[in-house]
Amino acid sequence: MAVDLSALILQRRMVRSFDGSAPSHDLLAHWTQTALSAPSAGNSAGVRLVVLEADYVSKYFEVATDSTWRDSAARAPGLMRAGAVVLACSSSEIYTERYAERDKSSSGLGEVDAWPVPYWHTDASMVVMQLLLLIEDSGWAACLWGNFRHGDAVRELAQLSPAWQIFGSVLIGRADGNDQRSSSLQRSVPVRSERVMWLPGEVR
Repeated sequence: MAVDLSALILQRRMVRSFDGSAPSHDLLAHWTQTALSAPSAGNSAGVRLVVLEADYVSKYFEVATDSTWRDSAARAPGLMRAGAVVLACSSSEIYTERYAERDKSSSGLGEVDAWPVPYWHTDASMVVMQLLLLIEDSGWAACLWGNFRHGDAVRELAQLSPAWQIFGSVLIGRADGNDQRSSSLQRSVPVRSERVMWLPGEVR
């Protein structure tokens, strides 16, 4: 049966309260390996996914958060019931080395500072989006946890070298129905049709 991709995209939501269910090893392997089929600049393959199965989730939250957050954040209990965590990582070195190769050297992108848009982040975001959709399609739930704090500690837990930057963590589980609606959803934003501009015409 063909997947209704449009419906899948529209129904996907970030879920931040889980019931403790853990996806199987085989399911995690399927999701992650399939997600890595996302576009890769220059076929650099500079994105890695590190999977922390159920036994490692509590260790992840120990290093990715602090006791103040765990004790006071309203969403902490639901998030900490995730059944798995996938770290999306990328390496700028892989991209600069790739674009210094003979067939790409004329691009002038052999140095990090030469990239107007850092495609190691771009590629990581495309992998994460595919991962979120695969999880949704399987009837599971997930959310993206930004790598804004404690990145070095998470990198150490994941046994990553300094060459690897953590783009973000995908928390995975079964939704328990107690998700707290994000206050960001109360903001007034342009409807989607207004965020598509057509030429010739005025681009806002």
